[in-house]
Amino acid sequence: MAMLSVTRKQKIKNLILERKSATVTELAQMFDVTDETIRRDLRSLEKEGVLMRSYGGAFVQTGVENLIDYSIRSTVYLEEKKIIAEKCRQIIQNGDVIFLDNSTTTYAIAKAIQDMRLTLITNSLPIINLLSQKENMRLICTGGFFSLKELAFYGSKAQKALEEYYVDKAFFSCRTLSIEQGVTDSNDDLAQIRKTIIRRSKERYLVADYTKFNQASFINICGYDCLNAIFTDRPLSQEWHTSLSKYGCRIYDDPPENKSTTANEKSTK
Repeated sequence: MAMLSVTRKQKIKNLILERKSATVTELAQMFDVTDETIRRDLRSLEKEGVLMRSYGGAFVQTGVENLIDYSIRSTVYLEEKKIIAEKCRQIIQNGDVIFLDNSTTTYAIAKAIQDMRLTLITNSLPIINLLSQKENMRLICTGGFFSLKELAFYGSKAQKALEEYYVDKAFFSCRTLSIEQGVTDSNDDLAQIRKTIIRRSKERYLVADYTKFNQASFINICGYDCLNAIFTDRPLSQEWHTSLSKYGCRIYDDPPENKSTTANEKSTK
């Protein structure tokens, strides 16, 4: 007997609230219905305020231990990530050695700088695939264990690889950040990658769209004294600027400029 629509929707709701994200394909297989049926259910649940839909599935933002599939994250807040990427490009110079982590925001940075002459270290498979045919890019992959959920490399081998290098500028993201709790994440393995690169970078830049602010997640990555600057897509409150200024951490929350800017006030820190 086919499951009633109301029963299926409740089960989908419970599953996404527990797992924080799910794709249309896996839900369709799980409930033995068509993709369009699942999309209709997700639209209904979105109208109820239960979740947020993306191109390939749905997710929720709540919960301190909330790791959303890369395939879902890569389809949301695209304009916000593009704005951040354009700002970051302004402080990157030809000849730099940079690190980009496995976030979807740093993937946007990779797209913005793909015409530059750089040495680029990453643990992100999508970034490697994007830049692998670029002769102007000297690509270095960390290696290590591979996460299908994150499309990223992690673990002791990846961390050991990063310890071999020292980079001019590291760009990394996080799950959430708050004034009180600092920069936090939902996945310990990938948080360790970010902690390692903080130690191995001359300049350290956090990239985060507006949805990540004023929340805390499971694992601490760092405090604001470790950062040169934060790049985001929308203006933050004066409280953010005042609180972070005492750590020497600059906030780039204004619209991207056409002219070159610098954010290396703490390059010797």
